[in-house]
Amino acid sequence: MNILISNSKGVPIYDQVREQIKTAILNGDIKEGEMLPSIRQLAKDLKISVITTMRAYTELENEGLVVNVQGKGCYVLPQNVELIKEQKLKEIEENFISAIDAARIIKLSKDDLIKILKILLEDEYYE
Repeated sequence: MNILISNSKGVPIYDQVREQIKTAILNGDIKEGEMLPSIRQLAKDLKISVITTMRAYTELENEGLVVNVQGKGCYVLPQNVELIKEQKLKEIEENFISAIDAARIIKLSKDDLIKILKILLEDEYYE
């Protein structure tokens, strides 16, 4: 598992770990039933605290992505793809609303806002 930690992002380390594992699960890079690295091993590999890794795994478990089997490890659960898709669509809508609100504040035209979106879609952010 390839997880990159950045101290300059302003995002807590546990959240960076959680988000990257979550993305790997949703992309199918980590399959249903697959065991995640042990909390200690991942902490050692990433050179972070065991508590930080434990928090990331707990958050993943709370989201219904993994299950922690005491003494055996943390395993990826089957995913409800439609529910996850719906949650992501809601998140996208909320982000668009925030962008539209910010554009209104600076009186950015609809055309300019759409141009920005098109540029971002053509850029490295969207493949």
